[in-house]
Amino acid sequence: MKFVDEAKIRVEAGNGGAGCLSFRREKFIPRGGPDGGNGGDGGNVHLIGREGLNTLADFRHTRLFRAESGARGGGRNCSGRAGIDRAIDVPLGTRVVDAETTELIGEITRDGEQLTVARGGKGGLGNTRFKSSTNRAPRKTTPGTPGEARELHLELQVLADVGLLGLPNAGKSTLLRQVTEAKPKVADYPFTTLIPHLGVVRLGQERSFVIADIPGLIEGAAEGAGLGIQFLKHLNRTRIMLHLVDCATPDGIDDIERDVRAIVEELRKFGGDLATRERWLVLNKMDLLPPSERESRRRALQKHVGRNERVYLISAASGEGCTALMNNLFARLAEFKKEPA
Repeated sequence: MKFVDEAKIRVEAGNGGAGCLSFRREKFIPRGGPDGGNGGDGGNVHLIGREGLNTLADFRHTRLFRAESGARGGGRNCSGRAGIDRAIDVPLGTRVVDAETTELIGEITRDGEQLTVARGGKGGLGNTRFKSSTNRAPRKTTPGTPGEARELHLELQVLADVGLLGLPNAGKSTLLRQVTEAKPKVADYPFTTLIPHLGVVRLGQERSFVIADIPGLIEGAAEGAGLGIQFLKHLNRTRIMLHLVDCATPDGIDDIERDVRAIVEELRKFGGDLATRERWLVLNKMDLLPPSERESRRRALQKHVGRNERVYLISAASGEGCTALMNNLFARLAEFKKEPA
């Protein structure tokens, strides 16, 4: 199924049913009085998070969602039936914005979490509700109120603890395949990854976290070069970013530093707090370097991360250094959970 991370839909809640005008008519009871019931309330429209979904592709063709209207009231003080709610399944990580006001209505991040996006109208009053000591035969009723109608903008931001970023062919997909069961495409040409991929790193019982791989960035992505920066939003929910670079480039440390600066600049242009978020620099393809050069390159690149951030040497292809990196990530994520919100 095609990966779709944005969609526009219209939701319409049900209208309230009208109140009933009725009088009791029975043998031997010539003045039975009013017995018109109230109308039923209209149904609401809800969005519900579903763990098995990972795209908004279902909304490419179906864009209008209506809840049922309430039934009108009946005689003998019978209230109308309430309209049935409309439930819409969405992936976890979906942000819901009112398309007209740009107001953020809410975000769905847990399986089964429900967000009401349109409320049904209230049912009207039957003439029984207007009976009083001075008005024994009221002929007044009220119609039901209309349900809410909204144009919504849905935006999917994948839920992951750790995000991978870097230039094309830095080895992000290879690392994801090495440490998780995910099977993203790997090839020796750029832009192999065209959509975000998620994988679960399992280090033992109750020791796991989610890692996300996005398409590679190139210099000038903010101006539309390459695949652009439309997928960077999927890193907004991550705690830590792993910045992968090819440490075996033929031009040496100068080439590596240029690649690092290019990605940092694209993060800055994207805006938000991505440029200041915790970022670990991961020097990949260490197996292609002579052992004598590995540590010197790691030390030379330490200046490109924060004082408390880290630089790692790994080989995503062979797995060397990957286990230690994943264990350190899990330990750091556990520290985040202990920190006050």
